[in-house]
This record gives sequence, structure tokens and C-alpha cells, in this order.
Amino acid sequence: MESTTVLVEGESDRLAVEALAALSGYDIGARRISVVPMGGATSIVHFLELYGPKGAGHRLLGLCDSAESPGVARALSRAGLGVGPLEELGFQVCDADLEDELIRCLGIEAVLSVIEDQGELASFELLQRQPSLRDQPITMQLRRFFGGRSGNKIRYAPLLVAALPHGQAPPPLARLVASFDM
Repeated sequence: MESTTVLVEGESDRLAVEALAALSGYDIGARRISVVPMGGATSIVHFLELYGPKGAGHRLLGLCDSAESPGVARALSRAGLGVGPLEELGFQVCDADLEDELIRCLGIEAVLSVIEDQGELASFELLQRQPSLRDQPITMQLRRFFGGRSGNKIRYAPLLVAALPHGQAPPPLARLVASFDM
């Protein structure tokens, strides 16, 4: 069985992919699938050299934010992995970022419930009152809450995935995990 390496931007993405894989019944270790956080999409060239056709020769999959997709596409092309839509090359693209995808998929009330279960609803409400955020849509406030405090993305990614209704995951994340079978 060929090894598969899933390249993701950061640790929170790795945790979300692994959480959805587990919820979907995938034993990624038994399938020789490794989810590797790159420390940002701009590091992809290094990881393509390590795991791509000129390196370990793994099957490569990935997940990136829309803003990073042009750079990812260029890197995949330069590494000899093809040109065309990223999805056809095994890389899924989140509209803004994975947190945005999870918020839209879960809905505001479910996300607030997860925050409340963690005892941080008062902290989120305090953040909402900040002058720079009070007139922003709640989705932007939530994204700021997850991304603004060190460790929040990592903490909340698996919690938000666990809160997803069975069989309902953000499309890029669901397509990525489904591609483990291909």
C-alpha cells in the first residue's frame, strides 16, 4: 500500500482532518496516511520536495485557504504534480479558511454552544464589544475569537468537528477525507 501524505497549513487543520477521519471510520495509521502541518502554505515547496515525486514519492493530498491556492497551484506544477484545478490534483480549497467553513457548516448557534461548553462564552461576548469588532458580522467575530488567542484554533478545531451533525462536514474537508479511499 502506497503511503499518503496530507499537507495542511497548520496544526488546527491537522487536528480537524484527523478528527473527521476518525468520525468517518478511517484508521489513518493503518492506511499509511500522515497529516502533516506545514507551518503555513508558503512552506509547501519544502514539503513537496520531502514527500513528492522527487522525494519519498508519496501520494499527496492537501487542504489550503483560498488566498493561498494560487501559490499552492504553482508549487504543485513546479514539483511535476500537474496543472489544473487544485481539487483534481487532490488539494481541497477552503473559501476563507477552515474555521470559516466550520462556522458556516455548523451554524452560529451550534458554534456558540461549543464555546459555551468550554466556559468561554463570556470571553467571546467581551470580544464582540471591542470597538474594532462590534459592527462586524458575527462570523467575523467568531473567526477573530478562534484566531486571535494563542492556541484557540488548535483547541477548537477538533471540538467544532465533533459538533458536526453526522454526515455533514464542510465540503472541502469532507472531500479531502473521502479522497482517502481513492
